[in-house]
Amino acid sequence: MGIVLGNIIAIYRRELQSYFVSPLAYAIAGIFWVLSGLLLFLILWGPQGILEDEVAYGAIASLDSGVRLVQDFLIGMAWLLFFVLPILSMGLYAEERKRGTLELLATSPVTNWAVAVGKLLGVLTFFITMIVPLLGLEAIALSNTNPAIQPTIPLLGHLGLILLAATILSLGMFISSLTDSTIWSAVFTFAASLMLLLIPDFIAQKLGGSVGEFLGHLSLAKHYNNLVQGIFDTSSLILFASYIILGIFLTAQSIDALRFQRQ
Repeated sequence: MGIVLGNIIAIYRRELQSYFVSPLAYAIAGIFWVLSGLLLFLILWGPQGILEDEVAYGAIASLDSGVRLVQDFLIGMAWLLFFVLPILSMGLYAEERKRGTLELLATSPVTNWAVAVGKLLGVLTFFITMIVPLLGLEAIALSNTNPAIQPTIPLLGHLGLILLAATILSLGMFISSLTDSTIWSAVFTFAASLMLLLIPDFIAQKLGGSVGEFLGHLSLAKHYNNLVQGIFDTSSLILFASYIILGIFLTAQSIDALRFQRQ
């Protein structure tokens, strides 16, 4: 067990360091910060912004305004993730294929699932560092809320944001393991993520009944919205965890198939 954990940490550190020395990663982070800042600005000072309607003398006037700020911002951030995260995840395995190092990785003593876990934790950690500055901006805005907003809502909402990010990155990692084209990996990850967001609810509404209810339960949007609204539902946590584990499992199986082909 100690050896496996050591392998995961080694892969994690290598992957995380690769992001902090990558010009593309910094460019993605810069674009992400600009768009996120613009989103927050529009929520506060846009034509129908919170401050236009409810602020007097520079302070957010009501608890509802604070809740609205958190929920609107996190919902907007979720849509932003579908464009940013496929680019972050596209090189997780595709670059290894392109450089010819994936075969070495597939035949190494390190188990494929340990590599997948390490890679996923690395890219997820980099994403979390991207959202840290945004937490400061939110904290400044929410500090003017009177009465103060309950911490449950922002905590659960940001937990949902991280779980949604991990789900998309896990899916992107699997797709990246199937191709040596980073562009196609990003495109297919974007398409597959949107399908998981929109298709289950659409089909559920069309079918109805127990089958429709089951498919609706698979919707990322439904469970993300629950967390953003401050609703603690273990089924939402289980669903996100299931998607993440499924992505890791499929990635490991994909590399196992490559190893079999090379034998």
